[in-house]
Amino acid sequence: MSKKSKGSKSSDETIAVNRQARFRYHLLENFEAGIALTGSEVKSTREGKVNLKDSYALVRDQEVWLHNCHIAPYEPAARDGHDPERPRKLLLHKREILRLIGKTAERGLTLVPVRMYFKGPHVKVELALAKGKEHADKRETIREREQKRDMEREFRERMR
Repeated sequence: MSKKSKGSKSSDETIAVNRQARFRYHLLENFEAGIALTGSEVKSTREGKVNLKDSYALVRDQEVWLHNCHIAPYEPAARDGHDPERPRKLLLHKREILRLIGKTAERGLTLVPVRMYFKGPHVKVELALAKGKEHADKRETIREREQKRDMEREFRERMR
């Protein structure tokens, strides 16, 4: 973990990124949410021991919950540790929750965490309203990525 200089404008420090989200889904709209964590979970996130790969968010009883987000147990607090896979409450404004209820009621839309980061002393989660990609769309994404990689490789070779 790197220390930020006093003159640094941006205090966002990324903890974890869900790289599979952009591959599996079309990301339509982003939301920033706080997350309710226990003390040992915060210590573990400061060490970067978070995995968002298969996680998702659900709106239930006018609350938003993050499921399948793995936060590894904090070793010094092993006895009083936490369940690594427990559902965690996300903190959003009521109007944002009501908007998400309407959006997720639409067929095929889901809430996917894209990244987790520190904003000052607070842990935040960037959620995206997403629509699942078809198999052909995934192949197209792979094809575009390989073409871009080939063009960059060719450009580097010409610059030598």
